[in-house]
This record gives sequence, C-alpha cells and structure tokens, in this order.
Amino acid sequence: MTVPVTSRSGARKGGSSDDGTATPGGDGVDEGTDAVGGLNYEQARDELVAVVSRLETGAETLEESLALWERGEALAARCQEWLDGARERLAAARGETTTSSATVTEVEGS
Repeated sequence: MTVPVTSRSGARKGGSSDDGTATPGGDGVDEGTDAVGGLNYEQARDELVAVVSRLETGAETLEESLALWERGEALAARCQEWLDGARERLAAARGETTTSSATVTEVEGS
C-alpha cells in the first residue's frame, strides 16, 4: 500500500485509496490530510498502520516524516470518529442517552 505524502509546498507523493465512501459526521479534513473524511474505518486504520510502519523505519527525510506524522494524526482522528459513532449507535440501540466510559466498559464486558 502506498501512503500519500504531501510536502509543505503542497506537492503530493504516492497514491491514495480514497474511493469516496459515504462517512458519518463532518469531514474534519485539513488542507494537508488528503481527504481523510472520505475514508471508511478500515481504510483509515489500514493506512494508519502503513504510516506508522514507514515512520518506524526512520528512512524518510525530516520533511517526509513530518508529513507522515500529520497524515497519521488525521487518520487516527478519523478512526476515532468512526468508533465514537459506533459507540453512539450502540448506546441508542440500547436506549441509553449518554456514552460515558462506564457504559463502554459495560458493553465491552458483556
């Protein structure tokens, strides 16, 4: 999988797996995040794993590493949006009005 990297000048390197899949909530996309809002959970998670792997090798330039870090932050936030949405849907299905951490613990322990 190729992870897109955008330099500070806006030049883009690499490919993208964005297929325009419908997503929950707002897009939450910054200029340098390459349409993270269009990714479903699995796409964002898989790309985040690839970004972390590339960062762990230490083979990238400082500029590329910073771009990868920013992309990873955006991808992690996107994954969290999906998880929060799933938690809210589960709470709604159970007739709960809040999504506190205590509720999540009860659901995970069930």
